[in-house]
Amino acid sequence: MSLPVFDPQTHLFGLQARSSDVFTETDRYRLFAQKIYPLLVESRAKLGACYCLTNGRPGVEPVLLLGVSVLQFLERVPDRQAVELVKYHIGWKHALAQELEGEVFDPTVLVRFRERLVEHAQGRVAFEAVLGGLERAGLVKQKGRQRLDSTHVLAVVARMGTLECVRESLRLALEELAEKVGEAQRPEFWSRLWERYVDSQPDYQAAAETLKQKMTQAGEDLLELRTWLASQPEAWRQGEKVRLLERVWSEQFEVVEGQGVVRKTEIPATPVQNPHDPEAQWCTKKTGAAKKEWVGYKVQVAETVPEGPLEPGEPTPALITGIVTQSATGSDEAGMAAMLQQQAEMGLGKPSELYVDGAYVSGQQLAQAEAEGRQLLGPAPPPAQTGKSAYKSDAFDIDVEQRRATCPAGQTSTQCSRLEEEKTGKVSYRFEWSTHCHCCPLRAQCVPDGQKHRSLVVGQHHTPLQTRRREMKTESFQKQMKQRNAIEGTHSELARAHGLRRARYRGLKKVTLQNYLIGAACNVKRWIRRLQWEIKQEQCARQAS
Repeated sequence: MSLPVFDPQTHLFGLQARSSDVFTETDRYRLFAQKIYPLLVESRAKLGACYCLTNGRPGVEPVLLLGVSVLQFLERVPDRQAVELVKYHIGWKHALAQELEGEVFDPTVLVRFRERLVEHAQGRVAFEAVLGGLERAGLVKQKGRQRLDSTHVLAVVARMGTLECVRESLRLALEELAEKVGEAQRPEFWSRLWERYVDSQPDYQAAAETLKQKMTQAGEDLLELRTWLASQPEAWRQGEKVRLLERVWSEQFEVVEGQGVVRKTEIPATPVQNPHDPEAQWCTKKTGAAKKEWVGYKVQVAETVPEGPLEPGEPTPALITGIVTQSATGSDEAGMAAMLQQQAEMGLGKPSELYVDGAYVSGQQLAQAEAEGRQLLGPAPPPAQTGKSAYKSDAFDIDVEQRRATCPAGQTSTQCSRLEEEKTGKVSYRFEWSTHCHCCPLRAQCVPDGQKHRSLVVGQHHTPLQTRRREMKTESFQKQMKQRNAIEGTHSELARAHGLRRARYRGLKKVTLQNYLIGAACNVKRWIRRLQWEIKQEQCARQAS
C-alpha cells in the first residue's frame, strides 16, 4: 500500500474555514486543531517510512489515522466508535482537519495502521511529537526535575494453570498444522490427538491424581508430535504456534532414561502463562499488608515536577516525559535505565533531580547518579540483618574508599579484604574486628551467635548508600520526598481516564504502542486544559481593565 498525496488545503466555505463560527476560543477540539494536529503533520515523514512510496493503491492518510488514535485514547473509545465519531462528530472532524464530506474508512484500517507502526518501530511517534511541541512551548524543560514510578498492566488474557496451558498450546499447534498438512500426510496418531485436545475439554476440578495423569499424558503426546515433526518439512516446524509448543516442552518436560517423559523439577522464572499471549508474565508485589498478583506487563511513567505552588483553579503543569513498558517481572532499576535512555533519544537529557521510591535506589545507582552530576532522590533499602540480635551495618561508620570502619563501640578496624565474585564481577569488602571484640561491653548485642568476633560485608558503593540512610532521618529530606507523591495520582488518572492498567492488545510491542498513545493523550488533555485556563485568565484580565 502506497502513501497517499497529502493535501493541507482547506475549502473556502468549508468547516475548517468557518470554525470560529462554530467553536469557541476555549473549545478543546479547536485547541486540538490549533496545537496538536500540526505536530502530527510534522511527523508525516516518520509515518511515510511505514508505507511504500510508489507501489500499491493509496492508503488512508496516516496523519489522520494517527490523530484518530490519539483522540480515541483521549476519550477512551474503541476502534468502531472512533470511526463513527470521525464520520458524524463535528468536533472530531474539526480537530482532524476534515471537512463534512471527509474521508470515511473501515475500523479495521486502524488495526492495520497500528500493525504498521509496530512493524516499523514507530510506536512512539505520537508521544514524541506531542512532547516535542510541549518542549518548544516551554512547558517541558531539558534536564528538569522529574518523578518516576511503575504500575501494573493486566494482559488481555487470563492466567492458566500449567495443565490448561500445555493442553491449549497443543490445541493451537494442531490447528496451525491442520492448515498446512494435508489429510494424506497426517500421521496415525493425528485423530487421537485431535479428539483429545481440540474436540474435548477435561474437567479441571477433577482429583489431583487424575490431573497429574493427564499432565503426563500431555507430555507423552507432545513428545510424539515433536518426534514426528523432526522428520517433516522445515516450514511446518517454523509456524508460530509450533515454535511456542517447543518452548512449552522445554519449560515443562524432559525425557529421563528409564522413566520416559517427566515434569521438570526446576521451572524457568518466566514460563508461558497463556499461549494466546506468551509474553504476558505472572508477577506478585507486596505493598504493605496487601499483596497484588497479575498476569501481564509493567509500565514505568515519568513526569515533570512543578517548580512552585499552583494558583487557585490552575491545572497541573506536570507533563509525562516518558513511558517504558516492560515484562511484568522486569526490575524497576532496569526500567529506570530504559527510561533515561528513552529520554536521551528524544533529546530531553537526564533529569537533574529524579524522585523515586525505594525499588529504584541502590548503592550503584546512587554512585552513578553522583558521577553524572544529577540527583537520585529516594529512600535507600534497609541494611541486611546479620544474626538475630546483631547490629546492622547502619550502626557502623564505614569508609570503603579508605578501607576503614568504626563499630558502635568506637573501635576502628583497618582489617579489610576485597572480594570479587567470579561469575558476576560484583565487588564487596569484608571488615573484621578480630582483636577488638573479646572484652567489648557490646559483644552480646553485636557479635552473632557462633562467631568469635564481628565481621561485616558491604558493597563497593556502600558510601553513597550510607549517606542516603543518614539523610532519610532529616526533616529536609522527608519534606523533599513529598515531591514524589503526586505520581500516584497520575497513575490513577492514566488508569481511570485512559485505561492504562488494562491492555487492549496482545504482545509486548502492541502494549507498548498502547501505552505511548495513552501518554500522548494524557499530555494533550493537560496541555489543552492549561491553554483553556490561560485564555480565561486573559479574558478576565481584559474585562478587569
